[in-house]
Amino acid sequence: WLQAAGKRVLALFEGRDAAGKGGTIFVLRQYMNPRTARNVALPKPTPVESGQWYFQRYVSHFPTSGEFVTFDRSWYNRAGVEPVMGFCTPEQHEQFLDEAPHFERMIHNEGIHFFKFWLDIGQETQLDRFHDRRHSPLKNWKFSPIDIAGLTKWDDYTRARDQMVERTHTKPAPWIIVRANDKRRARLAAIRRILLSLPYDGRDTDAIGKEDD
Repeated sequence: WLQAAGKRVLALFEGRDAAGKGGTIFVLRQYMNPRTARNVALPKPTPVESGQWYFQRYVSHFPTSGEFVTFDRSWYNRAGVEPVMGFCTPEQHEQFLDEAPHFERMIHNEGIHFFKFWLDIGQETQLDRFHDRRHSPLKNWKFSPIDIAGLTKWDDYTRARDQMVERTHTKPAPWIIVRANDKRRARLAAIRRILLSLPYDGRDTDAIGKEDD
């Protein structure tokens, strides 16, 4: 339907470390054509990117006609990890919170189907997942120095998240907050919200089911 109609979908997945962003994106895209459904997970900015307009490197990855693009973390780094860890100045943080709603209104006005998911987990769940990662030969690459440094900053991240939602939750680009302690329910909730929001051909609402409050 996306390709036939020339539509575009952009979905951001945000949340604390170990919230399940990558796993949710994997399940969401699992049976989609990888040529037209792609994921973006950017590393830290290069020196060239650091000198650009903040949103510039993200815009270059936006979907073209017929594409479905997910972001595993996005420009909202500047609303969470960057101010909490001291990677940006207070002025840059404030400027971002002021500009993001205007930027996202442009995305909406462009006709892109735009989703912002925040996967919300509890502190005990995060610690359990960190423990599993640290001691797994298959997953320990996911356990980073930033994860370790962030362990003592739970309350700082909470304050940053609350401010982010308050300042950037708008009618054209609302936050979709999903309780994600239960990975399966969280993944189904994200998939349902997207499927129920897109007017694609042959949509079977009975098969999709009702949203989980």
